[in-house]
Amino acid sequence: MSDNDGKKTLGLRSGRPGQVKQSFSHGRTKNVVVETKRKRVVVPKAGATGGAASKGAPKTTPGGDPSKRPAGISDAVMERRLKALRAAKAREAEEAQARKAEEEKRERDRQRRREEALAKEREEQERRERAAAKAQEAEAKKRETEESARKAAAAADTPAPAPAAPRSAPKPSSAPRKTDREPRRDTKSKGMRDSGRRSGKLTLNQALTGGEGGRQRSLAAMKRKQERARQKALGGGEPREKVIREVQVPETIVVQELANRMAERVADVVKALMQNGMMVTQNQSIDADTAELIVEEFGHKIVRVSDSDVEDVIQGVEDKPEDLKPRPPVITVMGHVDHGKTSLLDAIRKTSVTSGEAGGITQHIGAYQVTTDDGTLLTFLDTPGHAAFTSMRARGAQVTDIVVLVVAADDAVMPQTVEAINHAKAAGVPMIVAINKIDRPGADPDKVRTDLLQHEVIVEKMSGDVLDVEVSAINGTGLDQLLEAISLQAELLDLKANPDRAAQGAVIEAQLDVGRGPVATVLVQNGTLRQGDIFVVGEQWGKVRALINDKGDRVKEAGPSVPVEVLGLHGTPEAGDVLNVVDTEAQAREIAEYRHEKAKEKRAAAGAATSLEQLMAQAKADENVAELPIVVKADVQGSAEAIAQAMEKIGNDEVRVRVLHSGVGAITESDIGLAEASGAPVIGFNVRANATARKVANQKGVEIRYYSVIYDLVDDVKAAASGLLSAEVRENFIGYAEIKDVFKVSNVGKVAGCLVTEGVARRSAGVRLLRDNVVIHEGTLKTLKRFKDEVAEVQSGQECGMAFENYDDIRKGDVIEIFEREEVERSLE
Repeated sequence: MSDNDGKKTLGLRSGRPGQVKQSFSHGRTKNVVVETKRKRVVVPKAGATGGAASKGAPKTTPGGDPSKRPAGISDAVMERRLKALRAAKAREAEEAQARKAEEEKRERDRQRRREEALAKEREEQERRERAAAKAQEAEAKKRETEESARKAAAAADTPAPAPAAPRSAPKPSSAPRKTDREPRRDTKSKGMRDSGRRSGKLTLNQALTGGEGGRQRSLAAMKRKQERARQKALGGGEPREKVIREVQVPETIVVQELANRMAERVADVVKALMQNGMMVTQNQSIDADTAELIVEEFGHKIVRVSDSDVEDVIQGVEDKPEDLKPRPPVITVMGHVDHGKTSLLDAIRKTSVTSGEAGGITQHIGAYQVTTDDGTLLTFLDTPGHAAFTSMRARGAQVTDIVVLVVAADDAVMPQTVEAINHAKAAGVPMIVAINKIDRPGADPDKVRTDLLQHEVIVEKMSGDVLDVEVSAINGTGLDQLLEAISLQAELLDLKANPDRAAQGAVIEAQLDVGRGPVATVLVQNGTLRQGDIFVVGEQWGKVRALINDKGDRVKEAGPSVPVEVLGLHGTPEAGDVLNVVDTEAQAREIAEYRHEKAKEKRAAAGAATSLEQLMAQAKADENVAELPIVVKADVQGSAEAIAQAMEKIGNDEVRVRVLHSGVGAITESDIGLAEASGAPVIGFNVRANATARKVANQKGVEIRYYSVIYDLVDDVKAAASGLLSAEVRENFIGYAEIKDVFKVSNVGKVAGCLVTEGVARRSAGVRLLRDNVVIHEGTLKTLKRFKDEVAEVQSGQECGMAFENYDDIRKGDVIEIFEREEVERSLE
């Protein structure tokens, strides 16, 4: 077998052979034989060139020879490709030129920065040299002064040789140079040690962190270090001037907030507090007096503010007369229940609200806008007439300009009519009397006018100044005259408001809607309320998400005297709260939180007894009082308030109704839990319980009652409270008997022989023993006998024998009074 084993030897076929030297690690090299090929050059044939020349400038095709072009590419496509190629090359050239210019610019900037740094370093070096020279000169002067003083002292004692002074002069100067060299030598050796190569193996942590595995200094720390070094080199620098600030300090403030307001470090403030004997952290609160001490210690000025200052942002601003513009009047319709207030308003609006009211009576405040035939815009508020809605009527009178007092011609003045008159007088608003139901057979308008005189309401027909109009809501009689009287009264009032300021209004009604959340009916009194405004109302705040007018349409804004429903509240406000628009959410939230805290403190103060004696007296007084606890949920805030007030009026010294909770919205599981813990029923007024609440109520046996008319609710609660009253015990005297003689019978004791002088004597009745018309014993009979037989009763004029239960002190001539007790059920009036 040959060495080649039938295989060809590898070798270079063509080209020029050459050698390449390859280098490897550890100094190893290797020579490798390589082949160098020549570049192939294609030379066109002479015939082709000549043929082209002989035709004399033939048509040149873009892209060269069509035969060498890829298949399916036309001249136009080839031309576009070449154009794109040329554009790309031009772009590359421009980009390269731009990069080159950018590099040159960066290089110039770097050079400029280097020169500035060198110049600054030279200036720094010169300044240091000047400072060193100045210090050396001062030191030399000091030494010369000391030397001259020494010479003078030596000359006074013993004359010193002349050459001693020059020799001793260089010695002090040589010592500092030696000490100067020593630190430099240490610094140099330390720098050499620091800049030396690492000893030992390189660890992964060192490789990743770029150091010895420790924490690296940040860029900001390096800059601060350089700045400190520069300040130190400049002689320490001048200390910054202290900035004196005015620090606002409320009644309590957190330590960190105090430090922020003073622009001081929190650690310094905590340190100062600890030095004053207060061990507090940055998250703890301190009082205003302590904060004042700390502020004065840091050199600032303190400004004491109160928590109530947060409401300064909503203080009223006086409007200029030129900014005021006419506004529609607000008319409140008031009167006794079922005197036709809502029907009269329906006749004016040409609607039918009464048919939708439960029981045919109004139980909410309604706000509407009416445009008369002559284009005048009027805003009407319809108030309930029932006795339970006193607060609603008071609110309606407070926000109104004109009160229309509706009195039925067939019913005259009633209790709620008198109340409405008092509300109008308290609010100081003019009144128009509308005598309604003049179409009824028993109508007597003159009787109404006469009855109004008793309450100091003198109508024009009785030579007074109060307008009165006879109307009929059913037939539409007198409506035009009523609207004319309202317009005339409004012109006399000359009502104006500024629509170009932040809005201010009053909450007429508030409710919790299932789909829309808390909704407030607001009557805008000043300014213009717009969508997106941030406002605070009572203890709640919000951002206007939507405005809905009385017709149910969405509007973008509402001007003065316009009633709208406002959506976007964070909670249900109280009816009667004032709405104010503020600038920011932070202000609104701060004001709402402050009001909430104040209301909580007020409720806590009202519920807490001022002393232990009062607490004990109250507990003793309540010991014999039975309570009927209830939980009330209503559809609107005004109804819940009216029901709670009506419940407070039910009761007497023995029984009372206690409202555990009154709220707005559907009955929830938490309401059932509260009722179950207190053994109270849940009352829903125009609301229903959700599925979970109904299920829990069935499981726990909690009673849920639904009402839509306040009459029925009050009557049922009154009946339930009456059941807690103890029955009244009445005594009925049924007879008298006179003791004729006293006998002593064995096993019985003393027995009185009696003659029934009046009425009848019964065995089961109670008896009293009278001696000289004074009651000396009260009890029951042990035995009643007629002859020797035990009988149930003895009639008048008959004789009988009586023995008292557990009593023997009976004498001849005593009188026995016989009576029966009867229990009578009581009810609350």
